[in-house]
Amino acid sequence: MMSRPQVSVVMSVFNGSDSLLDSVESVLSQEGVDLEFIVIDDGSTDASASMLDGFAAADPRIRFLHQTNQGLTRALIRGCALARGKYIARQDCGDRSLPGRLRAEVEAMESCPGTALVSCGTRVVGPQGEPLYDVVPTEAEASVGLKTLNLGRLRGPAHHGCTLFPRDLYERVGGYREQFYFAQDLDLWTRMVEHGRHIAIPSLLYHAAFTLGSISALQRKRQIECAKLILECSRLRGEGRDDARVASRARQIVPDGGKAAHGDLASALYFVGACLSKRGDPRSRRYYREALRANPLHFKSAIRLLLG
Repeated sequence: MMSRPQVSVVMSVFNGSDSLLDSVESVLSQEGVDLEFIVIDDGSTDASASMLDGFAAADPRIRFLHQTNQGLTRALIRGCALARGKYIARQDCGDRSLPGRLRAEVEAMESCPGTALVSCGTRVVGPQGEPLYDVVPTEAEASVGLKTLNLGRLRGPAHHGCTLFPRDLYERVGGYREQFYFAQDLDLWTRMVEHGRHIAIPSLLYHAAFTLGSISALQRKRQIECAKLILECSRLRGEGRDDARVASRARQIVPDGGKAAHGDLASALYFVGACLSKRGDPRSRRYYREALRANPLHFKSAIRLLLG
């Protein structure tokens, strides 16, 4: 392996043994780039750690570290601090980078000097691998979506895991900030695009898994609260003011449990069902039924079932 690989791919894993193999192989099979693969096991209690030990023994490009469970943000901070590549690329456990993803992103970055962030189109798949929807940001969305101060117009890359950015810029803007348990990606992106443009490749080069226990599925309200703080931080920086005090308020936004999480699970199940309904997929009905089991008062799921 080169003393300084071109790309450092960083991934955090927590109890991801069921989908870990596909994610790892999708990165290691990338062609046209010299890479290292930094994987942080964030306190897994399943077979993830032993699997990663085996992967690292078989391929010297893998750098595997274990830590007690500290959450995604702190795992990414540690992983990115170890990166030696010119560029850092993200990958989420359970997702797949399709052939040519990293090469296309590096070429896009190097063809346009001053680029701060590159992403690609993403296909979101359901808990059983069902195609749900595609996200391919337009050139206009990529150009202005991270520079707005309007929450309703805020648009980032298609997915956290599909991004690539210069390591030196990541370090210059302060990297991921541990105050943000949620929306750490959005906080980073908004700081990066103050120094360059975001290029969104209009090709589907990443498959992202929508899992029912994920942050995006169960913690949407907390993500929105963080997004509001991030926009306030952007406004302050734009005025030449320090944003540390506002950013510190993100420490108070932590995962919720109990009845709120139950309601969010029903909403996540309904969301998958609605996506499948749009595609004419009959598997949607199973998700509506599961949503009602999670929350018998989830009326939208009941109506969908009654309407057939």
